[in-house]
Parts: sequence; structure tokens; C-alpha cells
Amino acid sequence: MSFYPKGYGGRRRSPEEVKRDGWKEQGLLAISADDDRLTWPERELVRQLGERLYGKRQGGNHPGRPQHD
Repeated sequence: MSFYPKGYGGRRRSPEEVKRDGWKEQGLLAISADDDRLTWPERELVRQLGERLYGKRQGGNHPGRPQHD
């Protein structure tokens, strides 16, 4: 007989399932600014929203984007 405390048994959800469920159940949206499923304008919108709400990302050099000095 196996006993697992609540939350420690069964199948672990993938990160994509967690993000999808968060959106459907709570209206929370987790998006990578580098998600290849998005078009360039969509990725740019995500980046702009992130910077507006949380400030610029550290490092400044992001894949697929030219670095400005």
C-alpha cells in the first residue's frame, strides 16, 4: 500500500499545462517573450507589457533582437 500526502502523488503537470490551467481557471497569463509560437508583433507586445509592469529585463541581450548601445 502506498500513501502519498496531499499534493505529492500522481502525475506531475507539464509547465504548459500549468500555464493553460492558470489562464482558464484564474485569468493569469504566463508568456515567454521569446515564444516561437508568437509573431514578432505579439512578442514585442509581450515585451512592452512586461517592461511597463515590471521594468526592463536584466542582461539586455535577448535572442533574436538587435542590441542597442
